[in-house]
Amino acid sequence: MSELETLLESLRGQRRHVLGILEGLGEEELRRPVLPSGWSCLGMVRHLAIDDERFWFRGVIGGDTSELEIAADNWKVGPEVPAAEILALYRRECELADAVIGSSALDAAPTWWPDDLFGQWRLHNVREVLLHMVAETACHAGHLDAARELIDGRQWMRQG
Repeated sequence: MSELETLLESLRGQRRHVLGILEGLGEEELRRPVLPSGWSCLGMVRHLAIDDERFWFRGVIGGDTSELEIAADNWKVGPEVPAAEILALYRRECELADAVIGSSALDAAPTWWPDDLFGQWRLHNVREVLLHMVAETACHAGHLDAARELIDGRQWMRQG
């Protein structure tokens, strides 16, 4: 397996974790904030779709900034938006990200970089973006683990 395939498979494993820990939750549970910050599981998935998958892969690596939504409240989901729509958005952004990743060389520099957002901090190539995204997705999967356990006691590592 190539380095690219290894990194992509690691990211896909974290994505499966994100979706897997939410299986079986209904609309109400997916929307329920369980931490003082107020985010919900559904909001976290929206954040992962827009601020992570879309931003880092289609935007930074692919250079397509046409659909970027840079806003502090991208984790909020209105009551009119069905949970299935947010979960489908995440799956779709993952598919689109995989297409960008598959056509990129690990040593290639980002096509676009938001200097105004990050100041001096910078990721220098596709490899660094992939590593960042594995860590970012794993971190948020952990947040979702804690939320799920608070909602109904289910633990990802003890599914059955």
